[in-house]
Amino acid sequence: MADEDSLGGRLSRYARVSTRMGGLAARLAGQRYLGWDLDRSKHAAELREALGGLKGPLMKVAQILSTIPDALPAEYAGELGQLQADAPSMGWPFVKRRMTTELGPGWEKRFASFEREAARAASLGQVHRATGHDGRRLACKLQYPDMASAVEADLRQLSWIFSIYRRYDSAIDPGEIHGEIADRLREELDYAREAAHMRLYRLMLAEEAGVHIPEVVDDLSTRRLLTMTWLDGAPLLSLKDAPIEERNAAAYNMFRAWYVPFYYYGVIHGDPHLGNYTVREDRSINLLDFGCIRIFEPRFVQGVIDLYRAIQTDDRALAVHAYESWGFKIVNDEMVDVLNIWAQFVYAPLLEDRDRRIQDSDSGAYGAEVAGKVHEELRRVGGVRPPREFVFVDRAAIGLGSVFMHLKAEINWHRLFETLIEGFDVETMAARQADAIAQAGVPLAPPQPAATSGRTSSPSSPRP
Repeated sequence: MADEDSLGGRLSRYARVSTRMGGLAARLAGQRYLGWDLDRSKHAAELREALGGLKGPLMKVAQILSTIPDALPAEYAGELGQLQADAPSMGWPFVKRRMTTELGPGWEKRFASFEREAARAASLGQVHRATGHDGRRLACKLQYPDMASAVEADLRQLSWIFSIYRRYDSAIDPGEIHGEIADRLREELDYAREAAHMRLYRLMLAEEAGVHIPEVVDDLSTRRLLTMTWLDGAPLLSLKDAPIEERNAAAYNMFRAWYVPFYYYGVIHGDPHLGNYTVREDRSINLLDFGCIRIFEPRFVQGVIDLYRAIQTDDRALAVHAYESWGFKIVNDEMVDVLNIWAQFVYAPLLEDRDRRIQDSDSGAYGAEVAGKVHEELRRVGGVRPPREFVFVDRAAIGLGSVFMHLKAEINWHRLFETLIEGFDVETMAARQADAIAQAGVPLAPPQPAATSGRTSSPSSPRP
C-alpha cells in the first residue's frame, strides 16, 4: 500500500526535501556569508509554504520553534506559527480515496454530513468537520498519504544532521534524543494508539472540570482515520488582552491539564504547541491532539520531585541522585553545577510562595538566555548525553512556560505544584498508572520501523 513504508517512498521524500528546501537554505546562507540582500518576510513565507507542503516531521520542528517567543526573528516566528493552525491541506480527491480505503465504499452514508474542506491541517494529517446520524458534531482526522515513508526518511536525515552537529559542537550528545523522537513519531502514525491515548486522558482528567477531552467514535476510526467529537473553542492567545482573572483561569487549567497526568499517572503530553488546545468562554481548556504522549516509570517522576526538593533545600547529594535516576551520567562536580543552572531556572517559579509570572524578566524569550549559558558551560565541562526520558519533559516545561508568559498569568505556582506532589508515593503511582493504561488499552511497546519492502512490520508485543 502507498501508505506503508517503502524504499520508493523514502527516495521520493529525499527528492522533495532537497527540491523544496535547497534553494531556501542557499539564500539564507548567502545572506549570512556573502552579504546578499534577503527579503526576510518573503523568505519566511516561502519557508512556511515549503514546510507545510512537505508535511511530516520537518513541519513539526518548525512548530516547536514557533512556540518559544523570540527564539526566531519575528518574521519567521509569525509565518511558522501559522503551521499550527493554517497548514496547506490536501484536496477532495485525497479525502475521498482515504475515506474509501478506511471505511469502505459508500462511506459518506455513515455520516449525516461531511465537509469537503478541511477545518484544520497539521503535520501528519488534516481534520474535517462532520455530523453523525445521532446528531453529534464530529472531527475526522485523516492521515496524509505515505507518512510512514516520510517519517523514516526524515528520521534518517535527522540522524545525519545530528552526526554533523556533533562534529563541531560537543555540548550535547543527541544520540538518545534521536531515539526518543523516532519512537514518538512512529507512534503518531498509529491513530488506534492515539485513540487509546485519548481514552487514557479522559480517564486521568475525569475530575478536572477545567479540561475537556474529545470522545473517540470507535466505529468510524481506524489506524489512519480518527473520528472524535468536535469541541468548540478559540485560540488560547485570543485571551492575551483579557482581564487578568480570565488569563489566570486559563493558565491554571493548562497547568492542571499537563501536570495532573504526570504527577498522578506518570504520563505527559509531549506536544504543547498552540494548535493542540483551545479555550472556551468559561476559560476551560480543550485538549485536541494525543499523538505525542510519553509514559514514564514512576521512579522518573520521583526524580523530578527529588530535584525540586534538592534545589529548594540546596541538597547537592539529592540533586545528583535525581539526575542519575533520570539516566544522566554525572562525571564530575562541574557537570552538576551546570545542570543545576537549568534546574534552578525551570523550578524558580515553584520555589516562591507568592503570586508571580512564570518569568519575572520582560525579555520575551522564555529560557533562551539560560539555555545559551548552559550550552556554553556544557561544552566547557566536556558535554552531556541527555537521557531520552528528559526530552519531552523539558519540551513540555518550556512550551508551557512560553504560553504562560504570553498570557502574562500571575499565579502562586508554588502552592499549585505542592498540591500536585503532596503525598506522592512511587508504589501508589505504579498501581494507578497500570490500572489506567489497562482500562484505556494503551500499547506499551513503541512501534518498530517498517521494512522497506513495502510491507509493514509485525506489531511489537506489549512490554511491562
